[in-house]
Amino acid sequence: MALSLSLTMPLVTYAFTPFVVKDIRVEGIQRTEAGTVFAYVPVKVGERFTEEMATETIRDLYATGFFNDVQISTDNNVVVVRVQERPVIASVSFSGMKEFESPAIIETLASVGFGEGRIFDQAMLAQAEFELKQQYLDKGKYGVEITATTTPLPRNRIGVNFDIFEGDVAKIREIRFVGNSVFSDSTLRGQMQLTTPGYLTWYTQTDRYSQEKLQADIEEIHSYYVDRGYLEFRIEPPQVTISPDRDGIYITITVHEGEQYRVGDIHLAGTLMGLNEEIEALIKVKSGEIFSGRKVNETSEAIRDYLGSLGYAFANVNPSPIADHKTRVVDLSFYVDPSKRVYVRGINISGNERTRDSVTRREMRQMESAWYDGEAIKLSKDRVERLGYFQDVNFTTEPVPGSTDEVDINIGLEERQTGAINLGVGYGQTEGVILSAGISEDNVFGSGTSLSLGVNTSQSSRSFVVTHTDPYWTKDGISRSLSAYYRTVTPSLSNPGNYKLRSIGFGTNFGIPITEFNRVYMGATFEHNSLSLYGDSPKAYTDYVNSYGESTNSVIFDIGWSRDTRDSALDPNKGSFTQLNASLGTMSLKYYMLSAQHQYYQPIGRDYTLAFNAMLDYGNAYGGGSDTPYPVIKNVYAGGIGTVRGYTGNSVGPKDIRTGTFLGGSKRVVGSVQFYFPFPGTQKDRSLRMFVFADAGQVFGYNGAGDINPNLSFGDLRYSAGIGLAWLSPMGPLQLVYAKALRKREGDNPQVFQFQVGTGF
Repeated sequence: MALSLSLTMPLVTYAFTPFVVKDIRVEGIQRTEAGTVFAYVPVKVGERFTEEMATETIRDLYATGFFNDVQISTDNNVVVVRVQERPVIASVSFSGMKEFESPAIIETLASVGFGEGRIFDQAMLAQAEFELKQQYLDKGKYGVEITATTTPLPRNRIGVNFDIFEGDVAKIREIRFVGNSVFSDSTLRGQMQLTTPGYLTWYTQTDRYSQEKLQADIEEIHSYYVDRGYLEFRIEPPQVTISPDRDGIYITITVHEGEQYRVGDIHLAGTLMGLNEEIEALIKVKSGEIFSGRKVNETSEAIRDYLGSLGYAFANVNPSPIADHKTRVVDLSFYVDPSKRVYVRGINISGNERTRDSVTRREMRQMESAWYDGEAIKLSKDRVERLGYFQDVNFTTEPVPGSTDEVDINIGLEERQTGAINLGVGYGQTEGVILSAGISEDNVFGSGTSLSLGVNTSQSSRSFVVTHTDPYWTKDGISRSLSAYYRTVTPSLSNPGNYKLRSIGFGTNFGIPITEFNRVYMGATFEHNSLSLYGDSPKAYTDYVNSYGESTNSVIFDIGWSRDTRDSALDPNKGSFTQLNASLGTMSLKYYMLSAQHQYYQPIGRDYTLAFNAMLDYGNAYGGGSDTPYPVIKNVYAGGIGTVRGYTGNSVGPKDIRTGTFLGGSKRVVGSVQFYFPFPGTQKDRSLRMFVFADAGQVFGYNGAGDINPNLSFGDLRYSAGIGLAWLSPMGPLQLVYAKALRKREGDNPQVFQFQVGTGF
């Protein structure tokens, strides 16, 4: 008697008389172990076998998914199980696939149970086709066509090939708004990431439709209205259609704006712990002004941050608006629940595959086994971000299981490339091409120390500089920098006069932190200078040799102070940087130089930044009499990126009266203002921004005419203005500027195009 079951037929068994099993045989297996089949037979030799057991065995073996057919027969009290195994997938291949790498797609298909070594199943093949197509749809390729082909192979195996016609990417051809009257279509489109095709969307890919991005844009538009008092604003589900040729996406967004509301009474409620005055001072909304959801959220966040600084890590602040639809006034109540005060049990760091844990931990201002301090955690996050080693820094707070007063701080890091190749190039009408290059590593072997090698290959100078900095030379945060350099300076094509200056030096510098943002530093450098003169040498250099000699040895002492509150060293948006420095030359060269610099960054809205930069230098000689000039080899310069753009590097200031050589000077005044704005088409991508700028500056000093200390005259300032591009490239910060010299005088050397990698504002 035989029993059989079909996948497409209901279970059917034939009646037979129960019997005691003498033996059990399995037939038809090729890869499956016999023990696997025996495990599903609910009877053993010597036991009684029934019709119900046969039915159950067939059902369970089919449920494994290993078999296309299962039959059970009996022969003289022997149970015979005959199976037909399903084929195994031996290979998965792709034809015509260019958008993705095969290994990545094979891994994706494996996540839905389809891959080499798996049992082949027609339903699973359909699921694999669907998943593969979904990958293309996420890339905006709605015209993709996928055909799966199966090829039988020996030993009951099968090869699967997906033949893919990728088609073109479907672009967003139109974004249309319906129902808006307060704000224009262009204003609302400006709040969105998604755009129609533009000249830069090949880079941003914002013209490719994404459901997730559209949903985020809907939230942005909603916030835009609520921040301006439209509490009744709502958006209907957007309509997304595709053109018949599957090449274009059309989006229609229907809005209902409602009326604008103003703020009425403001109340505090909940558990205030006697901190009413302190909390009231944090309220950013005012009675009578237009309601702003942003200010309400900022108030809630400010109160939570304040309570967090007191150890209440899980404080809740819930704003409750009560709107009067007749008067269009909103009364606000902020309900405060500080919850329990907690300790920080541990700080866990992840994602730093290269950077050592200690590099991050030494920046922490929140200590383990101490009260939770929200301000200390925020400061710690800022310090870790300012290191410049990480592309993303994420701090999260997690309750400790089984404890009501302990939390863990989890720090998730995403490392960035910290090595950089610094390149500089400029072109002047008479100077020609100016080149410089350097290699630097800000995080050597993940230790947090920096090492840089700079080589200058401009036509007027050659230099070789090596610097190593350990920001934590001591555990207290005292930094140490070691440097060595070799420089030669010769006249360039546009800077006539024959001489050669060679400088060799080495030194060390220490920085001592006195507060979180303030640091004093001091150091010393030994330097040997030799100056070779010829018959046509500049008079200023001839006078220098007469005063100091052709060869000098000196020890230069430096002392200074700096304060840095910028939110980023590479791409600051807010904060300031201030530095004061004094240098004192001794032995052969007796001089001093006082320097000051101040940078200030002011965010304007979400996407714009206004930046200011000012530099002032004042130097003089001492100990040699009133006729001793300031050593010309220690002059400061202006012109080019970093000082006054629009002029050739180092070309602003006095010229030698004999040769016309650009000399620089002992005194310098430079001021710049710069306004950053998004690059058209990049939306909110801060790594690529444009800016407009205006520079002013001048260098004053000895020119070989006996005028050792001319009066500073702001009438001699040089001005420039222009437009530029700032890009945080993989090689470091890049600036590309087009500058116009606005106040040219006879003998000036303008330069309209300048480019440099490795230099910020």
